Amino acid sequence: MGGGGAMMPPPPGQQIRGGGGMRSAPGSGFIGGGPPPPPGGPPNSAPMPAAPRVPPPMGGGGLMRGMPPAPPQMGGAPRPPPQQMGGMPPAPGRPMMPPPAAPRQSQQRPPATNPQQGGSLNQAMGSMNLGGTNGPPPPGAPKQFGGAPFQNNSQPQPPAPMPGQPRMFTPNANNIAGPPSPNKSGAGFQQQPPQPGAGFHQQAAPQPPGAGFYGHAPQGGGGQQQPPPPGQPQPVGQQPKMAVGGMPGAPGMAPGPDIFQENIDYSIQVPERILRLTTKYVPASASLAHQCKAPLGAVIRPLAPSEDEGGDVKVVQPGAAGIVRCKRCRTYINAFVTFLENGRRWRCNICSQLNEVPAPYFCHLDEEGRRRDRDARPELSQGVVEYIAPSEYMVRPPQPPSYFFVIDVSATSVRSGMLKSVAKAISNSLDSLPGSPRTQVGFLTYDDSVHYYSLKSGLTNPQMLVVADLVELFVPAPDDLLVNLQESREVVDAFLENLPTMFDKQTCESACLGPALKAAFTVTKHIGGKMCVFQSVLPSLGDGALVPRENVSIMGTPDEVKLLRPAMNWYKDTAVEFSRAQISVDMFLFPRAYIDVASLADLPKITAGTLHTYPGFTHEADGPRFESELCRALTQHTGFEAVMRIRCTRGMRISNFYGNFFVRGTDLLALPNCNSDSVFAFDLVHDEANVTSSVVTVQSALLYTSSEGERRIRVVTQAIPVSSLVSEVIGGVDADTVTSLLAKQALDIGLKTNLDNARIKLQQACVELVRASKEGDKPRTISGYAAPPPMQQHQPQQENDTKPIPANLRLLPLYTLALMKNVAFRGGTDIHPDERVHAMHRLTGMWVADSKHFVYPRMFSLHDMGPSAGLPSAAAPDEDDISNDKVAGRDRIELPRLLSLTVDRLASNGLFLLDNGLDMFLWVGREADSAILNSLFGTNSLEGVEMSQIKLQTSGNDFASRLQAIVSALREDNA
Repeated sequence: MGGGGAMMPPPPGQQIRGGGGMRSAPGSGFIGGGPPPPPGGPPNSAPMPAAPRVPPPMGGGGLMRGMPPAPPQMGGAPRPPPQQMGGMPPAPGRPMMPPPAAPRQSQQRPPATNPQQGGSLNQAMGSMNLGGTNGPPPPGAPKQFGGAPFQNNSQPQPPAPMPGQPRMFTPNANNIAGPPSPNKSGAGFQQQPPQPGAGFHQQAAPQPPGAGFYGHAPQGGGGQQQPPPPGQPQPVGQQPKMAVGGMPGAPGMAPGPDIFQENIDYSIQVPERILRLTTKYVPASASLAHQCKAPLGAVIRPLAPSEDEGGDVKVVQPGAAGIVRCKRCRTYINAFVTFLENGRRWRCNICSQLNEVPAPYFCHLDEEGRRRDRDARPELSQGVVEYIAPSEYMVRPPQPPSYFFVIDVSATSVRSGMLKSVAKAISNSLDSLPGSPRTQVGFLTYDDSVHYYSLKSGLTNPQMLVVADLVELFVPAPDDLLVNLQESREVVDAFLENLPTMFDKQTCESACLGPALKAAFTVTKHIGGKMCVFQSVLPSLGDGALVPRENVSIMGTPDEVKLLRPAMNWYKDTAVEFSRAQISVDMFLFPRAYIDVASLADLPKITAGTLHTYPGFTHEADGPRFESELCRALTQHTGFEAVMRIRCTRGMRISNFYGNFFVRGTDLLALPNCNSDSVFAFDLVHDEANVTSSVVTVQSALLYTSSEGERRIRVVTQAIPVSSLVSEVIGGVDADTVTSLLAKQALDIGLKTNLDNARIKLQQACVELVRASKEGDKPRTISGYAAPPPMQQHQPQQENDTKPIPANLRLLPLYTLALMKNVAFRGGTDIHPDERVHAMHRLTGMWVADSKHFVYPRMFSLHDMGPSAGLPSAAAPDEDDISNDKVAGRDRIELPRLLSLTVDRLASNGLFLLDNGLDMFLWVGREADSAILNSLFGTNSLEGVEMSQIKLQTSGNDFASRLQAIVSALREDNA
């Protein structure tokens, strides 16, 4: 239009686009227009033609398409326009009512952004311009305000960001706007698709003064706070803006992703005994994760034993506000959430939802934007916390701890001495069973029939009730089979005393494990608890009967995996029913022949139990070890009726879980029992192309019943920074944790396909990670232009080949090779299927340190150990001493010199101790010192001596006492 003509309104639904080269003179009333109109000219003084009078649109703020904004009424505050769901202008084509006449010098405030709708900056910006292209508003439009009501923004504004520069969101004490939610579905705020003139710009462009990158201050809702003018200090609590996942933009580059810069205290860490991450950084994008080749995930042991007697997990008793959780994703409030509006709201660090702070939980913020009572609340200052759960977290009242023992009494069990060891171990554990005086116990034995035992208090001896019908099985005297231990202690002691000799004349070689499990389930299903099963022969009677399927011809071939899978689904289906009834099964196997561990292992795997095997068991040789492991399983800290869920920040997701559990739904792990040895692992993958936050949070919540009858929730929360550098991600890789996670992944692949693919997976993962660590940060391409790496130049291929492996990954190839030679993965025909399945089961549930020792055992040199080895260390406690295998046990026993596992380390005159966490081996050279042999074995030479008659001495001389102290300390750590 010319400078002298009157401006005509566009047709309804058509957008007005400002001129590209207009500039506004001071006081002209234009936002970004061109030169002022000539004096006396008619363009701005002529009234606009009237449009049809229709009800005003329910716009969410901003200028209506084709019309200037409505100025405020005379003599009062501006009247906010009526709102519409979603904050969007009316659809194109709808007739719009012209604004009422008002003086030109009046001005209008933009409406506030609703914080419950996410506080999206794109949404706020979309409602503050005319849509289409960026230009000045139409002539006659009033000047916009960017500050508080009735305050002119005459001070200079900071320039808009360069195109392609990531838009950063930074929290502060007074900010009441949330980051853009990464939720794909848009839950929590209405994000409409861009419409013609709606103002949704996907590319950054120069903005008019007062309507640039930072937008306008809110009027009582959401929006972004107006920054200080250049030269003035930044508000307290506001963090510097930094790019994550991309480099600063330049002309011609595509805009970077919206990154929200959290204000995180990274000094708050979960103890490594509870949570171990594979890497200290999360790649900023899925493509960067693919380039890094580092497995993302973690290994968690939620009820890990405390390193000191007092314990370090703080217990929280919820107050009047209850347990504060996110109303959308149910995340527990934690140390990494952001508080806004001076503490009246908090933003969830998992889903970005804004939540109201309950009035009883309110506290003001300090100058850094953190709650003033932060140090007084463990849930806001610790990575691990335990809540005492209120009644709404209980499906039923907490049940007393229950222990039910199902014992095979076939002739094989009697001859091996298994009954004697079982009776001894249980008897020694009764005084230490958790939950006294509420603890309940029961016993059941079986051979070709099922034997119940009435342990009613007042009886002098237990009453044995035999049911021989395995088809129509029934339970006699159900009220007297599971009794209170304290009330029936004398009867229980009498039963355990008679058990070893009760079946001395046993001749039956078969066992009906299936009917015995059904009978035990009927007795304990109303209360749940722990069930210990002791089996010596292959089940051959009743339900769950198995047949020998050992086939030597397919061992060492791809078809060997058939022997590693269950032969039938009966035990799996039974385990699911046990899990629903809150019954966990610990299985102890004493095979002297093939027993089909692959089929029986479904019981402990699905019910969150454990599996132990003792091939060729004898009471004299294997009894002490079995008794020790059974006592630990019965007396360790245990949570009953447990469930666990793991959450992570939107943009990431948990893809796989590893361990012993049953999955309810998609992500709820059902754990009838969870003890201090329960270990779980999970994979963390990108769910979206880019991570929209500078930190990724992982939170696990374990709801369980303690042995004292309290319902508790242990919450573990860890914040992981996001990085856009390959070198930084790989530099934070933990080789021990990666080895443990890769082993669990390979086990899953091996059972689904075959062991060859599992070994290929291990080798490929190691090679790719080492190659990526040598390549470093590759040049990146942004909008077709190559950008150099920010830290170092790209290395040529020939230089990468000679580049050394980073220090943190130097042991990864060694661990990978050792893992491929482990019993769980090694090829060949020398590994029995039962032995391999047991190794797989144990490796699946091993903690990081235990799996490292199981894969790469420790070898100690005993013949030349120093005088302080085997004695408590006099040095000050240091965490590195334990990780470097310098001390062991609670008494910090000093260990001998640790050797690498090479054949040249062995000497014919040496004495070496090998420990893999499950077994210990003593290697004695032919020319070993006779004085040492005499002190350990009572003989000067082992030539021609029957090894079954040799017994290791544990006392009587200095060398034997120190060796016993070393062995005991190692066993204590392994336990």
